[in-house]
Amino acid sequence: MYAEIITIGDEILIGQIVDTNSAFLGQQLNKIGIEIIQITSIKDEQSHILKALKDAETRADIIITTGGLGATKDDITKHTLCQYFNDELVLDQKTLEHVENIFEKYISHPILEANRSQAYLPSKCLALNNQYGTAPGMWFEKDNKVFISMPGVPYEMKALMRNEVIPRLKDRFNRPFILHKTVLTYGLGESAIADRIEDWENNLPNFIKLAYLPSLGRVRLRLTARGDDEKLLQNTINQEIEKLHKLIGDIIKGYEDENSIEENIAKSLTEKHLTLATAESCTGGRLATKFTEIPGASAYFKGSIVSYATSAKHDVLGISKQFIEKYSVVSAEITKEMAKRVQKMFKADIAVATTGNAGTTKGDSDAEIGTVFIALAYQSEVVVEKFNFGTHRERVTQKAVNKALEMLYDQIKV
Repeated sequence: MYAEIITIGDEILIGQIVDTNSAFLGQQLNKIGIEIIQITSIKDEQSHILKALKDAETRADIIITTGGLGATKDDITKHTLCQYFNDELVLDQKTLEHVENIFEKYISHPILEANRSQAYLPSKCLALNNQYGTAPGMWFEKDNKVFISMPGVPYEMKALMRNEVIPRLKDRFNRPFILHKTVLTYGLGESAIADRIEDWENNLPNFIKLAYLPSLGRVRLRLTARGDDEKLLQNTINQEIEKLHKLIGDIIKGYEDENSIEENIAKSLTEKHLTLATAESCTGGRLATKFTEIPGASAYFKGSIVSYATSAKHDVLGISKQFIEKYSVVSAEITKEMAKRVQKMFKADIAVATTGNAGTTKGDSDAEIGTVFIALAYQSEVVVEKFNFGTHRERVTQKAVNKALEMLYDQIKV
Protein backbone atom coordinates (compact mmCIF):
# COMPACT_ATOMS: atom_id res chain seq x y z
CA MET A 1 0.00 0.00 0.00
CA TYR A 2 1.73 3.16 -1.26
CA ALA A 3 1.02 6.85 -0.86
CA GLU A 4 2.54 9.90 -2.51
CA ILE A 5 2.58 13.41 -1.05
CA ILE A 6 2.50 16.52 -3.24
CA THR A 7 3.13 19.88 -1.58
CA ILE A 8 1.98 22.88 -3.57
CA GLY A 9 3.37 26.38 -3.17
CA ASP A 10 6.21 28.62 -4.28
CA GLU A 11 6.96 29.45 -0.64
CA ILE A 12 8.39 25.95 -0.16
CA LEU A 13 10.47 26.02 -3.33
CA ILE A 14 12.13 29.35 -2.51
CA GLY A 15 12.88 28.31 1.06
CA GLN A 16 10.52 30.82 2.66
CA ILE A 17 8.98 28.05 4.76
CA VAL A 18 10.14 24.55 5.67
CA ASP A 19 7.92 21.65 4.60
CA THR A 20 6.95 20.17 7.96
CA ASN A 21 3.65 18.90 6.56
CA SER A 22 5.25 16.02 4.67
CA ALA A 23 7.07 14.81 7.79
CA PHE A 24 3.80 14.77 9.74
CA LEU A 25 1.91 13.02 6.95
CA GLY A 26 4.64 10.41 6.60
CA GLN A 27 4.50 9.63 10.31
CA GLN A 28 0.72 9.37 10.40
CA LEU A 29 0.45 7.19 7.31
CA ASN A 30 3.25 4.89 8.41
CA LYS A 31 1.47 4.27 11.71
CA ILE A 32 -1.47 2.73 9.86
CA GLY A 33 0.62 0.61 7.49
CA ILE A 34 0.78 2.92 4.48
CA GLU A 35 4.22 3.45 2.99
CA ILE A 36 5.30 6.74 1.41
CA ILE A 37 6.80 6.09 -2.01
CA GLN A 38 7.58 9.69 -2.98
CA ILE A 39 7.29 13.31 -1.81
CA THR A 40 7.16 16.05 -4.45
CA SER A 41 7.11 19.85 -4.07
CA ILE A 42 5.78 21.86 -7.00
CA LYS A 43 4.90 25.38 -8.09
CA ASP A 44 1.40 26.71 -7.58
CA GLU A 45 0.68 26.47 -11.31
CA GLN A 46 -1.99 24.42 -13.05
CA SER A 47 0.32 22.60 -15.47
CA HIS A 48 2.64 21.51 -12.65
CA ILE A 49 -0.24 20.28 -10.50
CA LEU A 50 -1.81 18.33 -13.37
CA LYS A 51 1.48 16.65 -14.26
CA ALA A 52 2.26 15.80 -10.62
CA LEU A 53 -1.17 14.19 -10.16
CA LYS A 54 -0.85 12.19 -13.36
CA ASP A 55 2.63 10.94 -12.46
CA ALA A 56 1.64 10.08 -8.89
CA GLU A 57 -1.33 8.06 -10.07
CA THR A 58 1.04 5.66 -11.85
CA ARG A 59 2.95 4.94 -8.63
CA ALA A 60 0.66 5.24 -5.63
CA ASP A 61 -2.68 4.03 -4.30
CA ILE A 62 -3.22 7.22 -2.31
CA ILE A 63 -2.25 10.70 -3.51
CA ILE A 64 -2.30 13.53 -0.94
CA THR A 65 -1.84 17.19 -1.78
CA THR A 66 -1.38 20.07 0.65
CA GLY A 67 -1.49 23.77 -0.21
CA GLY A 68 -3.12 25.89 -2.87
CA LEU A 69 -6.50 26.04 -1.11
CA GLY A 70 -7.78 29.38 0.11
CA ALA A 71 -9.67 32.54 -0.70
CA THR A 72 -7.02 34.27 -2.81
CA LYS A 73 -6.54 34.23 -6.57
CA ASP A 74 -3.27 32.31 -6.41
CA ASP A 75 -4.96 29.33 -4.73
CA ILE A 76 -5.82 27.31 -7.82
CA THR A 77 -5.73 23.69 -6.64
CA LYS A 78 -9.52 23.34 -6.43
CA HIS A 79 -9.99 24.54 -10.01
CA THR A 80 -7.18 22.30 -11.22
CA LEU A 81 -8.79 19.28 -9.56
CA CYS A 82 -11.98 20.05 -11.48
CA GLN A 83 -10.01 19.86 -14.70
CA TYR A 84 -8.22 16.67 -13.66
CA PHE A 85 -11.47 14.87 -12.78
CA ASN A 86 -13.51 16.47 -15.57
CA ASP A 87 -15.72 18.08 -12.98
CA GLU A 88 -17.32 21.40 -12.07
CA LEU A 89 -17.73 23.46 -8.90
CA VAL A 90 -21.06 23.33 -7.08
CA LEU A 91 -22.21 24.94 -3.85
CA ASP A 92 -21.79 22.76 -0.76
CA GLN A 93 -24.35 24.14 1.67
CA LYS A 94 -22.78 22.55 4.76
CA THR A 95 -19.42 24.11 3.96
CA LEU A 96 -21.03 27.51 3.41
CA GLU A 97 -22.71 27.35 6.81
CA HIS A 98 -19.34 26.46 8.37
CA VAL A 99 -17.59 29.43 6.70
CA GLU A 100 -20.35 31.84 7.76
CA ASN A 101 -20.24 30.52 11.30
CA ILE A 102 -16.48 31.09 11.54
CA PHE A 103 -16.87 34.70 10.41
CA GLU A 104 -19.74 35.30 12.80
CA LYS A 105 -17.86 33.95 15.82
CA TYR A 106 -14.21 34.79 15.28
CA ILE A 107 -13.63 37.39 12.54
CA SER A 108 -14.39 41.08 13.01
CA HIS A 109 -14.78 42.19 9.38
CA PRO A 110 -17.74 41.16 7.16
CA ILE A 111 -17.54 37.98 5.12
CA LEU A 112 -16.36 38.53 1.55
CA GLU A 113 -17.54 36.81 -1.60
CA ALA A 114 -14.05 35.31 -1.90
CA ASN A 115 -14.66 33.57 1.42
CA ARG A 116 -18.10 32.33 0.38
CA SER A 117 -16.53 30.96 -2.79
CA GLN A 118 -14.69 28.43 -0.68
CA ALA A 119 -18.00 26.62 -0.26
CA TYR A 120 -17.97 25.83 -4.00
CA LEU A 121 -16.39 22.41 -4.38
CA PRO A 122 -15.97 19.85 -7.18
CA SER A 123 -19.20 17.86 -7.42
CA LYS A 124 -17.35 14.52 -7.41
CA CYS A 125 -15.53 15.12 -4.14
CA LEU A 126 -16.47 14.36 -0.56
CA ALA A 127 -16.01 17.50 1.56
CA LEU A 128 -13.84 17.03 4.66
CA ASN A 129 -14.71 19.39 7.51
CA ASN A 130 -11.90 21.80 8.38
CA GLN A 131 -12.73 22.73 11.97
CA TYR A 132 -9.97 25.36 12.17
CA GLY A 133 -10.30 27.07 8.78
CA THR A 134 -12.58 27.99 5.90
CA ALA A 135 -11.03 25.79 3.18
CA PRO A 136 -12.39 22.23 3.43
CA GLY A 137 -10.43 19.14 2.57
CA MET A 138 -11.54 17.10 -0.45
CA TRP A 139 -11.65 13.35 -1.03
CA PHE A 140 -11.86 11.91 -4.57
CA GLU A 141 -11.87 8.32 -5.81
CA LYS A 142 -10.84 7.23 -9.29
CA ASP A 143 -9.90 3.78 -10.63
CA ASN A 144 -9.64 2.36 -7.10
CA LYS A 145 -7.24 5.13 -6.07
CA VAL A 146 -7.87 7.88 -3.53
CA PHE A 147 -6.94 11.53 -4.01
CA ILE A 148 -6.99 13.81 -0.96
CA SER A 149 -6.52 17.56 -1.04
CA MET A 150 -5.93 19.56 2.16
CA PRO A 151 -4.93 23.14 3.05
CA GLY A 152 -1.25 23.84 3.64
CA VAL A 153 -1.70 25.59 7.01
CA PRO A 154 -0.14 23.01 9.37
CA TYR A 155 -2.64 23.11 12.25
CA GLU A 156 -5.57 22.91 9.82
CA MET A 157 -4.00 20.05 7.86
CA LYS A 158 -3.10 18.08 11.01
CA ALA A 159 -6.63 18.24 12.38
CA LEU A 160 -8.07 17.18 9.02
CA MET A 161 -5.62 14.29 8.83
CA ARG A 162 -6.36 13.02 12.32
CA ASN A 163 -10.12 13.53 12.36
CA GLU A 164 -11.21 13.04 8.76
CA VAL A 165 -8.56 11.34 6.62
CA ILE A 166 -7.03 8.64 8.82
CA PRO A 167 -10.39 7.09 9.87
CA ARG A 168 -11.51 6.97 6.23
CA LEU A 169 -8.26 5.42 5.04
CA LYS A 170 -8.56 2.74 7.71
CA ASP A 171 -12.05 1.88 6.52
CA ARG A 172 -11.21 2.09 2.82
CA PHE A 173 -8.07 -0.09 2.62
CA ASN A 174 -6.79 -3.37 4.00
CA ARG A 175 -3.32 -2.52 5.26
CA PRO A 176 -0.33 -4.44 6.61
CA PHE A 177 1.15 -3.57 9.97
CA ILE A 178 4.36 -1.52 10.03
CA LEU A 179 6.10 -1.37 13.41
CA HIS A 180 9.22 0.62 14.27
CA LYS A 181 11.55 0.48 17.24
CA THR A 182 14.42 2.98 17.26
CA VAL A 183 17.30 2.37 19.65
CA LEU A 184 19.33 5.40 20.76
CA THR A 185 23.06 4.81 21.09
CA TYR A 186 25.78 7.22 22.17
CA GLY A 187 29.56 6.98 22.15
CA LEU A 188 30.32 4.79 19.12
CA GLY A 189 30.28 5.54 15.40
CA GLU A 190 28.21 3.75 12.78
CA SER A 191 30.98 1.48 11.49
CA ALA A 192 32.10 0.44 14.98
CA ILE A 193 28.53 -0.49 15.90
CA ALA A 194 28.06 -2.39 12.65
CA ASP A 195 31.16 -4.42 13.40
CA ARG A 196 29.90 -5.40 16.86
CA ILE A 197 26.42 -6.43 15.70
CA GLU A 198 27.27 -7.91 12.29
CA ASP A 199 26.24 -11.49 13.09
CA TRP A 200 23.03 -10.34 14.79
CA GLU A 201 22.12 -8.15 11.82
CA ASN A 202 22.80 -10.95 9.32
CA ASN A 203 20.43 -13.24 11.20
CA LEU A 204 17.46 -10.89 11.50
CA PRO A 205 14.16 -12.39 10.27
CA ASN A 206 13.43 -11.42 6.67
CA PHE A 207 10.42 -9.29 7.70
CA ILE A 208 12.62 -7.04 9.89
CA LYS A 209 14.96 -4.44 8.41
CA LEU A 210 17.66 -2.45 10.20
CA ALA A 211 18.62 1.14 9.36
CA TYR A 212 21.57 3.11 10.76
CA LEU A 213 20.81 6.79 11.37
CA PRO A 214 24.04 8.55 12.48
CA SER A 215 23.84 12.10 13.83
CA LEU A 216 26.66 14.05 15.54
CA GLY A 217 27.76 11.90 18.44
CA ARG A 218 24.93 9.41 18.42
CA VAL A 219 23.58 6.68 16.16
CA ARG A 220 19.94 5.63 16.00
CA LEU A 221 19.25 2.03 15.06
CA ARG A 222 15.79 1.68 13.59
CA LEU A 223 14.17 -1.74 13.39
CA THR A 224 11.21 -1.93 11.01
CA ALA A 225 8.90 -4.93 10.87
CA ARG A 226 6.19 -5.42 8.22
CA GLY A 227 3.52 -8.09 8.10
CA ASP A 228 -0.10 -9.08 8.76
CA ASP A 229 0.32 -10.42 12.31
CA GLU A 230 0.86 -7.45 14.64
CA LYS A 231 1.47 -9.58 17.74
CA LEU A 232 4.14 -11.65 15.96
CA LEU A 233 5.87 -8.49 14.75
CA GLN A 234 5.89 -6.91 18.20
CA ASN A 235 7.12 -10.04 19.96
CA THR A 236 9.88 -10.60 17.40
CA ILE A 237 11.11 -7.00 17.62
CA ASN A 238 11.22 -7.25 21.41
CA GLN A 239 13.22 -10.50 21.19
CA GLU A 240 15.70 -8.91 18.79
CA ILE A 241 16.09 -5.86 21.05
CA GLU A 242 16.96 -8.19 23.94
CA LYS A 243 19.70 -9.78 21.82
CA LEU A 244 20.95 -6.32 20.85
CA HIS A 245 21.27 -5.30 24.50
CA LYS A 246 23.62 -8.23 25.12
CA LEU A 247 25.88 -6.98 22.32
CA ILE A 248 25.87 -3.18 22.76
CA GLY A 249 23.99 -2.56 26.00
CA ASP A 250 26.83 -0.33 27.15
CA ILE A 251 25.98 2.33 24.53
CA ILE A 252 22.17 2.05 24.47
CA LYS A 253 20.63 5.08 26.20
CA GLY A 254 16.94 4.63 25.43
CA TYR A 255 14.40 4.47 22.61
CA GLU A 256 13.24 7.25 20.32
CA ASP A 257 9.59 6.18 20.40
CA GLU A 258 9.63 6.34 24.19
CA ASN A 259 11.81 8.90 26.00
CA SER A 260 14.77 10.91 24.73
CA ILE A 261 18.05 10.71 26.62
CA GLU A 262 17.36 14.05 28.31
CA GLU A 263 13.90 12.84 29.36
CA ASN A 264 15.47 9.71 30.85
CA ILE A 265 17.98 11.90 32.71
CA ALA A 266 15.15 14.12 33.96
CA LYS A 267 13.21 11.08 35.15
CA SER A 268 16.23 9.71 37.05
CA LEU A 269 17.00 13.09 38.62
CA THR A 270 13.42 13.39 39.83
CA GLU A 271 13.26 9.84 41.19
CA LYS A 272 16.58 10.24 43.03
CA HIS A 273 15.73 13.76 44.26
CA LEU A 274 18.82 15.21 42.61
CA THR A 275 19.23 18.66 41.12
CA LEU A 276 21.22 19.85 38.11
CA ALA A 277 22.92 23.06 36.96
CA THR A 278 24.99 23.85 33.87
CA ALA A 279 27.79 26.24 32.96
CA GLU A 280 28.13 26.49 29.19
CA SER A 281 30.62 28.19 26.94
CA CYS A 282 30.91 26.56 23.52
CA THR A 283 27.41 25.02 23.71
CA GLY A 284 25.85 28.43 24.32
CA GLY A 285 22.90 27.29 26.45
CA ARG A 286 21.82 24.42 24.21
CA LEU A 287 22.34 21.89 26.98
CA ALA A 288 20.12 23.86 29.35
CA THR A 289 17.49 24.18 26.63
CA LYS A 290 17.30 20.39 26.33
CA PHE A 291 16.08 20.23 29.93
CA THR A 292 13.93 23.35 30.15
CA GLU A 293 11.89 22.17 27.15
CA ILE A 294 10.70 19.23 29.28
CA PRO A 295 7.54 19.97 31.34
CA GLY A 296 8.24 19.99 35.07
CA ALA A 297 11.96 20.80 34.68
CA SER A 298 11.86 23.17 37.66
CA ALA A 299 11.69 20.12 39.93
CA TYR A 300 15.32 19.23 39.19
CA PHE A 301 16.91 21.93 37.00
CA LYS A 302 18.29 24.78 39.13
CA GLY A 303 19.69 27.04 36.43
CA SER A 304 22.44 27.74 33.93
CA ILE A 305 25.23 30.23 33.34
CA VAL A 306 26.16 30.82 29.69
CA SER A 307 29.67 32.12 30.25
CA TYR A 308 30.45 32.45 26.57
CA ALA A 309 32.93 35.33 26.77
CA THR A 310 36.14 35.01 28.77
CA SER A 311 35.03 37.97 30.90
CA ALA A 312 31.87 36.10 31.92
CA LYS A 313 33.94 33.27 33.35
CA HIS A 314 35.62 35.84 35.58
CA ASP A 315 32.78 38.29 36.26
CA VAL A 316 29.93 35.82 36.69
CA LEU A 317 31.51 32.53 37.74
CA GLY A 318 34.30 34.21 39.70
CA ILE A 319 37.26 32.42 38.16
CA SER A 320 40.32 34.61 38.69
CA LYS A 321 41.99 36.27 35.71
CA GLN A 322 45.32 34.81 36.80
CA PHE A 323 43.87 31.28 36.74
CA ILE A 324 42.41 31.86 33.29
CA GLU A 325 45.71 33.29 31.98
CA LYS A 326 47.63 30.36 33.42
CA TYR A 327 45.53 27.57 31.91
CA SER A 328 43.61 29.22 28.97
CA VAL A 329 39.82 29.36 28.66
CA VAL A 330 39.74 26.08 26.71
CA SER A 331 41.34 23.71 29.19
CA ALA A 332 40.53 20.92 31.60
CA GLU A 333 41.34 23.15 34.58
CA ILE A 334 38.93 25.94 33.58
CA THR A 335 36.15 23.49 32.74
CA LYS A 336 36.47 21.77 36.12
CA GLU A 337 36.41 25.14 37.84
CA MET A 338 33.28 26.16 35.91
CA ALA A 339 31.50 22.97 37.00
CA LYS A 340 32.46 23.39 40.65
CA ARG A 341 31.47 27.05 40.77
CA VAL A 342 28.09 26.68 39.06
CA GLN A 343 27.36 23.70 41.33
CA LYS A 344 28.03 25.88 44.37
CA MET A 345 26.24 28.92 42.92
CA PHE A 346 22.97 27.03 42.41
CA LYS A 347 23.46 24.58 45.31
CA ALA A 348 22.96 21.74 42.83
CA ASP A 349 23.82 18.08 43.36
CA ILE A 350 25.23 17.73 39.85
CA ALA A 351 26.76 20.28 37.49
CA VAL A 352 27.91 20.01 33.89
CA ALA A 353 30.30 22.47 32.25
CA THR A 354 31.43 22.84 28.64
CA THR A 355 34.27 24.82 27.09
CA GLY A 356 35.70 24.52 23.63
CA ASN A 357 36.80 26.06 20.41
CA ALA A 358 34.01 25.50 17.88
CA GLY A 359 35.54 27.82 15.25
CA THR A 360 35.73 29.31 12.80
CA THR A 361 38.58 31.15 14.56
CA LYS A 362 40.45 30.26 17.72
CA GLY A 363 39.26 33.26 19.77
CA ASP A 364 40.85 33.66 23.21
CA SER A 365 42.49 30.24 23.19
CA ASP A 366 45.26 28.53 21.25
CA ALA A 367 43.40 25.20 21.38
CA GLU A 368 42.81 23.61 18.01
CA ILE A 369 39.40 24.15 16.46
CA GLY A 370 37.15 21.26 17.48
CA THR A 371 38.70 20.87 20.92
CA VAL A 372 36.06 20.55 23.63
CA PHE A 373 36.30 19.87 27.38
CA ILE A 374 33.30 18.62 29.34
CA ALA A 375 33.33 18.46 33.13
CA LEU A 376 30.89 16.75 35.46
CA ALA A 377 30.74 17.67 39.16
CA TYR A 378 28.89 15.31 41.48
CA GLN A 379 29.07 15.72 45.24
CA SER A 380 32.77 16.46 45.90
CA GLU A 381 34.10 14.72 42.78
CA VAL A 382 34.81 16.39 39.43
CA VAL A 383 35.70 14.52 36.24
CA VAL A 384 36.67 16.13 32.96
CA GLU A 385 37.17 14.69 29.48
CA LYS A 386 38.77 16.13 26.36
CA PHE A 387 37.41 15.62 22.86
CA ASN A 388 38.06 16.71 19.29
CA PHE A 389 34.87 17.01 17.29
CA GLY A 390 36.23 18.19 13.93
CA THR A 391 36.23 21.61 12.29
CA HIS A 392 32.59 22.32 11.37
CA ARG A 393 31.15 24.75 13.92
CA GLU A 394 27.61 23.35 14.12
CA ARG A 395 28.95 19.80 14.21
CA VAL A 396 31.30 20.61 17.09
CA THR A 397 28.55 22.26 19.13
CA GLN A 398 25.95 19.55 18.64
CA LYS A 399 28.42 16.72 19.30
CA ALA A 400 29.42 18.49 22.52
CA VAL A 401 25.78 18.62 23.63
CA ASN A 402 25.25 14.94 22.86
CA LYS A 403 28.46 13.90 24.62
CA ALA A 404 27.54 15.93 27.71
CA LEU A 405 24.15 14.20 27.80
CA GLU A 406 25.85 10.82 27.46
CA MET A 407 28.24 11.54 30.34
CA LEU A 408 25.42 12.78 32.53
CA TYR A 409 23.24 9.78 31.72
CA ASP A 410 26.04 7.34 32.59
CA GLN A 411 26.74 9.11 35.88
CA ILE A 412 23.12 9.16 37.03
CA LYS A 413 22.47 5.55 36.02
CA VAL A 414 25.38 4.28 38.17
